[in-house]
Amino acid sequence: MKAIRLTLATAAIALWTAAATAQSYSFGGTVNQNIPDANPGGLTIATNLTGMAGSISNITLSVNITNAAGSTAYNGDLYAYLVGPNGGFAILLNRSGVGSGNSFGYNNTGFAVTFGMFGTSGNIHFYQPGGSYNGAGQLVGTWTPDGRAIDPQSASSLFDSTSPTALLDSFVGTDPNGTWYLFFADLAGGNTSQLVSWTLNLETVPEPSTWALMAVAMLAFARSRKGFLKK
Repeated sequence: MKAIRLTLATAAIALWTAAATAQSYSFGGTVNQNIPDANPGGLTIATNLTGMAGSISNITLSVNITNAAGSTAYNGDLYAYLVGPNGGFAILLNRSGVGSGNSFGYNNTGFAVTFGMFGTSGNIHFYQPGGSYNGAGQLVGTWTPDGRAIDPQSASSLFDSTSPTALLDSFVGTDPNGTWYLFFADLAGGNTSQLVSWTLNLETVPEPSTWALMAVAMLAFARSRKGFLKK
């Protein structure tokens, strides 16, 4: 009888664990396109993603931005955001370094960074001092997005007083299937950046309705086990 109880309990745990397991998906591409200099129309990457189950529980986005041929990148020129197909909006870059006393932003030449909900390096807007760079002069590390939901041409002082609100956690709980939009713009003349590549990593968990069905199934399973053991 004890062996039967153990087998049934083990099966129940296995069933619950299978339902709770997160699924991981990765998408991306090599772009090698210039971000038009001093052009708010920018560069838009639209990607239709399908075949994913559940809703988003975690998200990271890696980008590689470097010098365009014959030019040098200027990080403080760039504005970028990510839009999800069913909700979610994150401002990745908003004129990094712009603030009181600096109306042009940082002059580093590119990004080879990952944006995450829990960026270990901090918020990317004021990445100096303390930022790390590779041999090409690109900023590296894992950062939280800029998140400042203001016009990138705003007065410098407004960047100091605006809190980050447009962050990656806005995607949590949404359906990942559909068309994603990744946008970059260069808002000052004289330097040109190139988007080399991007990678979007998603983790999903079962929808709340799935959890409810699992709870009903577990209850029915427990009742059937009780009836079986009485026999």
